[in-house]
Amino acid sequence: MATQESTFPEQPEASARQDSTPGRALRLLAKADSIDAVAPQVVEQPQRAPAPGHALVRIAAAAVNPSDAKAALGLMPQAAWPRTPGRDYAGTVVAGPAQWLGRSVYGSGGDVGITRDGSHACFLELPVAALRAIPSRLSMDEAAAVGVPFATACEGFLRSGWPRAGQVVLVLGANGKVGQAAVQLAAQAGARVLAVQRRAGPHPGFACTPVEAIDASACDVAATVRDLTGGRGADLVFNTVGSPYFEAGNKSLAKRGTQIFIATQDRAVPFDIFAFYRGMHTFVGVDSLALDCVETATRLDALHQGFAAGTLRPFPVARAYSLDEAAEAYRAVLGGSPDRVVLHP
Repeated sequence: MATQESTFPEQPEASARQDSTPGRALRLLAKADSIDAVAPQVVEQPQRAPAPGHALVRIAAAAVNPSDAKAALGLMPQAAWPRTPGRDYAGTVVAGPAQWLGRSVYGSGGDVGITRDGSHACFLELPVAALRAIPSRLSMDEAAAVGVPFATACEGFLRSGWPRAGQVVLVLGANGKVGQAAVQLAAQAGARVLAVQRRAGPHPGFACTPVEAIDASACDVAATVRDLTGGRGADLVFNTVGSPYFEAGNKSLAKRGTQIFIATQDRAVPFDIFAFYRGMHTFVGVDSLALDCVETATRLDALHQGFAAGTLRPFPVARAYSLDEAAEAYRAVLGGSPDRVVLHP
């Protein structure tokens, strides 16, 4: 995996570009009781000089993630109140080390917008170590929509062992954004990719190599995987849904295979310990909220070359909303928008 340096050999004292134009930011004061009650306030946000070791980014675009919207409903116990939400971002450095001034950057973090103020604002203060240049092929909107899905998929594969040529990777819930990112990463690595979705037709996302789609509504997933692999099964199962696919994922695993979990509907599932140890299987759990913005930046390093080369592609952005339309944007995401939604502060 190619990496990209986040800092430079020498860091001069922070300098800032003066701008008297006040910005604006969203504020969530308390959790909402329902989707319809999500109504973040828009408040004035002055531009301030960043703390030592930090930089100030003027936000051009910021994605609205399901976790952003769920946190507004109080479904993320880590979330602080009050706060400015927003985990993903793209923008321009306007204050900080001289080498970064004027550069276009992007990123994400489990802390950003959850335990501290986030990107649904005109300005976002970040540690310098979290800064990453936007890959050359990506627009601001596209870069703003990369963070959570790709960082989550990347973390899963980093912890399970990166896919490689000759392996079979099964992605359960492949039509979702993390699922699509996992498909892209596995395909780029040269693995054979089986994408499970609950509808007929080809895989809806991009992949740089052919992907075999499996319609879970029309077949026994595990039996189909066994048929397609000559009885061997999948080396890696990326389960983006959790409990609904738990048993199918286990039955699809090859000997010494690994299943990755990032979410679930039911917390308790039937578990066949005998099959688990006889199969020499491994389970990997991933919580992207546990990765702060600096840790997330190192995950994005693994993606930079792929985006620059075109072997990875960003998601389509359905629509850009203003801060005044933020409540509508949140409802669109909670309603299951198939494309990414961004705010333009």
